[in-house]
Amino acid sequence: SITKERTEVVLQGTSSLDPNDPTAVWEEYDFKCKPGDLKRRPCFITPYHYRLDWLMWFAAFQTYEQNEWIIHLAGKLLAQEEETLSLMATNPFAERAPP
Repeated sequence: SITKERTEVVLQGTSSLDPNDPTAVWEEYDFKCKPGDLKRRPCFITPYHYRLDWLMWFAAFQTYEQNEWIIHLAGKLLAQEEETLSLMATNPFAERAPP
């Protein structure tokens, strides 16, 4: 079935020393095919899917306890692991200090 609302998991990082600071700027990691920027052309690679993007879609329907891999993904993004970053469309912290 199709729902009228779509919940999305969004991964963001900040360079702020205090992430709770209201002036902290949070920057989003973009995925290759997961919906995001409305100005971006949709990704069509049928009949296949980018596995991570597809898993993110299903993770939005559950809790992080049911998708522990998201915690590991976030850790690898924080560590700027090249293999993990290669799965992303953009790295907002490229050539900068890690978030």
